Amino acid sequence: MQVSSLNEVKIYSLSCGKSLPEWLSDRKKRALQKKNVDVRRRIELIQDFEMPTVCTTIKVSKDGQYILATGTYKPRVRCYDTYQLSLKFERCLDSEVVTFETLSDDYSKIVFLHNDRYIEFHSQSGFYYKTRIPKFGRDFSYHYPSCDLYFVGASSEVYRLNLEQGRYLNPLQTDAAENNVCDINSVHGLFATGTVEGRVECWDPRTRSRVGLLDCALSSVTADSEINSLPTISALKFNGALTMAVGTSTGQVLLYDLRSDKPLLVKDHQYGLPIKSVHFQDSLDLILSADSRIVKMWNKNSGKIFTSLEPEHDINDVCLYPNSGMLLTANETPKMGIYYIPVLGPAPRWCSFLDNLTEELEENPESTVYDDYKFVTKKDLENLGLTHLIGSPFLRAYMHGFFMDIRLYHKVKLMVNPFAYEEYRKDKIRQKIEETRAQRVQLKKLPKVNKELALKLIEEEEEKQKSTWKKKVKSLPNILTDDRFKVMFENPDFQVDEESEEFRLLNPLVSKISEKRKKKLRLLEQQELHEKEEEEEPEGKPSDAESSESSDDEKAWVEEVRKQRRLLQQEEKVKRQERLKEDQQTVLKPQFYEIKAGEEFRSFKDSATKQKLMNKTLEDRLKLEAKNGTLSVSDTTVGSKQLTFTLKRTFPVRPEVQDAQREAGQCRVEGWPWAASALLEGGSFHFAGGSKHSSFLTLSFLSRRY
Repeated sequence: MQVSSLNEVKIYSLSCGKSLPEWLSDRKKRALQKKNVDVRRRIELIQDFEMPTVCTTIKVSKDGQYILATGTYKPRVRCYDTYQLSLKFERCLDSEVVTFETLSDDYSKIVFLHNDRYIEFHSQSGFYYKTRIPKFGRDFSYHYPSCDLYFVGASSEVYRLNLEQGRYLNPLQTDAAENNVCDINSVHGLFATGTVEGRVECWDPRTRSRVGLLDCALSSVTADSEINSLPTISALKFNGALTMAVGTSTGQVLLYDLRSDKPLLVKDHQYGLPIKSVHFQDSLDLILSADSRIVKMWNKNSGKIFTSLEPEHDINDVCLYPNSGMLLTANETPKMGIYYIPVLGPAPRWCSFLDNLTEELEENPESTVYDDYKFVTKKDLENLGLTHLIGSPFLRAYMHGFFMDIRLYHKVKLMVNPFAYEEYRKDKIRQKIEETRAQRVQLKKLPKVNKELALKLIEEEEEKQKSTWKKKVKSLPNILTDDRFKVMFENPDFQVDEESEEFRLLNPLVSKISEKRKKKLRLLEQQELHEKEEEEEPEGKPSDAESSESSDDEKAWVEEVRKQRRLLQQEEKVKRQERLKEDQQTVLKPQFYEIKAGEEFRSFKDSATKQKLMNKTLEDRLKLEAKNGTLSVSDTTVGSKQLTFTLKRTFPVRPEVQDAQREAGQCRVEGWPWAASALLEGGSFHFAGGSKHSSFLTLSFLSRRY
C-alpha cells in the first residue's frame, strides 16, 4: 500500500503494491507468492482489477454493488462484483467505447456509444440491440421522465432516441458547429450541451426550445491565465438545482449559478490540459476536477486546494464511489487505480476492513516496480563484467536495458568491489560523528570550497543584522543556508579562480578587500587546527573602514583596472618567452613519409623550380637545358643540325601505349614551327637535308606523353 500526504490529507493507493513482471508464467507467480512474504501480503482489493492494455472509462452502478469498466485491446467491458471482490463477467465488443451509461440500478441495462457511430444495448444476458446515429458521437445523457437518449457529437444537431417508442425523434438544432459533452439536471430536467466555440446551451426537454446561453470561453480568460487557443467545453456536470461546473480544454473549471451568466469561481489547473471530468463532493463542499495528469480537490466556495492526486500514468476517467472516500481512476496502463481518502468519507461497506488496515500497512511511498529484479543498462553490465550473459536466461531484455535477479546483482557487485561495504560503513560513521559535533558549541566554521566567498557572505549577513536593529528591513534568504547553493561550497569544480583574467578585470578592487579576509581565513584555519572550543572571532578592520575603502571614486577604479591590465600583459609576455625557450631547446626529429604505390619520390623543391621554368621563354629553357647537359645541339656534314635531349619526368604508360612505342614511326615535319612543337613533345630528330625553308625532317619518337 502506498501512502502519500498533501496538506495533511492522507491518500492510500490500494492498487500500487508490489507488482510482478508480465513475462513470468502463472506457475512462477504462484511459487513466488508462496515464497515471498511481501507478495503474499500485498493488498489486492478486487481480483483481476485491470485491463489487457488501457482502461478508457469506469463507472459504478447506482446500487453500488457493481463496477463497470471499458478498455482495450481487444475492446471489452468488464463488470466486477464488489460483494464477491472479483470479476463477474467480461464481454468483448466490435469497436472501442467512447462512453457508456447504466440505465438500471445494476448491470442489467447498459448503453454503449462506440467510436464508429454505433449505439449498442446490452441486457443482463448479453448483447440486445445495435443501431447507428448519423454523425460520430462524443457523449450522451438519459432523460428518465421521457425515456429519451440525447446524443451529441460532430454535428450541430442533438439526436434524440426514444426507448419507449423505439424510434428517433426530431433532433434539437443548436447554433454550434459541433458539440462535445452534455448533461441533464436530475432535479428539474434541464438539458445542457457544451460546444466547440466555448459556449453552453441549455434546453428545456418539454418544449424542445433553448432557454439559455453561456459564453464560458470569454469568462475563462483571467489576468493570470495564459491561453493560446480558443477554449472549448470538455466537461460538464450539474449539482443540485442551481449549480453547474464547466471544464474547458485549456485547463480551467468554471463554477456557475444558473441564475447568473457570470461564473462564481474560476479555477485553473495550471497545466493547460483539457479537463476530463468534474465531480461534486457534498459532505465537505468539494469539487474534484481531473485532467490527464492530476486530480485536484478544492473548496467550491473559496477555491482553496484541499488536496491533489497525481498518478504515475495519464488519467482517462475518474469515478467517485458514492457516500465514501474511495476514488477509482481509469489510466493509460493495464492496472486501474483505487484510492482511499479517509477524510472524504468512510470506506464502502464491502471493504470496511480498510479502516483498520490503512494505519498498519503503510509502506514507503516511492517503491520500485519490480523489487526482486534490478534494472541494469549495457554500461552497467560492462562495469560488472557480465556482458557474456546477454541472451541468457539470467538477463531479460527490457527497453534500453535488462532485468536481472537482485541476488545475482548483489553477489557480482560484492565480487567486483569487495570494499564497498567498508566504505559505506565509514561514511555512515563519519556522518554520525558530524551530527554529534553539530550539537556542540561551534566556532565560525567555513566550508572547504570557496572559503573567501563564504566569509564575505557571513560579513554581509552580520551587517544586515546590525542594520535591522535600526531599520525594519525585509530579510532575504542566505546563500549559505540555502540547499540550492549547497553544492557550490562542497564541490571543488565550483571553486572561484581569482587568478583568471576575467575575475581580475571584472573585480579590480576585490584584491584590496580580499587581503583583510585572507587574514581572517588564516586565523580561522589556526582555530580549526588547534580545535579550541572557546575562542573569540578575530577582529579585523571595522565595517566603516571597509565601506570607505570599497567606495573609492571612479579614478581609483580606473587606475586599478589599468594596473591589472599591465600585470596581465607582463604575465603573457613571460609566458611567451618561456614557450620560445622551450621551442629552442627542443630537438627536431626527422619525419618519415610513406610513398604510395606507383609513385616516385621527387624533391620538395621540384614544384617551385618547375613553376619558375614554365614562366621562361622557349629560348631561355633551351639554353638552361643545354647548360645543364640535358640538351645537345650539333652540326652535320650536310649543313643541318641535330638535337638530342632526355626527359626529366616519366609517366606511367598503359600497355597499349607501350605497344605503340615499340613500333617507332617516322614523321615528316615541314618548317621550323613544327620542329619546335615536336621538340616540346619530346624525342630525337635530325634534318635529312635541304634548306631552312624547304627541308624534310625525319623524327624518331623515343617517348610520348599520355
